[in-house]
Amino acid sequence: MNRERFGRWLPWVSTPLILVVFFLLWDVFVRVNGMSELVLPRPGTVFASLGELVTTGDTWYHARVTAIETISGFAIALVAGVAAGVVLGKVRWMERSLRPLIVASQVVPKVALIPLFVIWFGFGITSKVIMAAMLAFFPIMLNVQLGVRSVEAGQRDVMRSLNANRWQTFNHLEFKSTLPYVFAGMEVGIVLAIIGTIVGEYLGGSEGLGYLVVRTLNALDAPALFAVIILLSVLGLVLYFVVNGLKRFFIPWHESVYSMQETNA
Repeated sequence: MNRERFGRWLPWVSTPLILVVFFLLWDVFVRVNGMSELVLPRPGTVFASLGELVTTGDTWYHARVTAIETISGFAIALVAGVAAGVVLGKVRWMERSLRPLIVASQVVPKVALIPLFVIWFGFGITSKVIMAAMLAFFPIMLNVQLGVRSVEAGQRDVMRSLNANRWQTFNHLEFKSTLPYVFAGMEVGIVLAIIGTIVGEYLGGSEGLGYLVVRTLNALDAPALFAVIILLSVLGLVLYFVVNGLKRFFIPWHESVYSMQETNA
């Protein structure tokens, strides 16, 4: 196998191998230390419980609720983050005026706000969507702001020399220059959005995978708890790779995309 084919297939071989080694070490650790199933179940027990979970419609209903809450919160954060980032990136005095408030809003522990959201919006989907949006907003806004300011003065001078109007400058220069930063913020934002959703479901609600975590914990069903965590990880990976796929589709010309393709090749 030549180097090109080896690089292309390496992730598909190395990742399953690492997972297999991880689960083998996990199993050996439990057996050697004689640990109780209530504390740390064996991987085989967890996968058996996972098989039972995925064959029930109830699990897919909760997974769908979590996905809807996460995507809704992420979409709100994306729109608000891009709008705020563009404005703050272009209007320096506004950014300087609002910076202390924005930073202060981010250092507030978001978990402490969940009881307030429950009081204001109830135990339904709204409080979880807002929580997801709040966590995802800041990295998106910050990256967009950085992207707007990363356009070099020389490039703007070139557009002026070509008699480009504001729309042409935005469409051909600023928009394309900012897109990689938008996707960088989205990749961080989608991860934080699912964390916000799970925290919201964990602390208040009767739907979603976060609620399943609480339910299995109260039932002292450790294998099911680990199985739900695996489902959460899979959902997070799927959402992340969707965002990453959009990035590959919209900015194939950017170094962060084609350098990865060259590495895989």
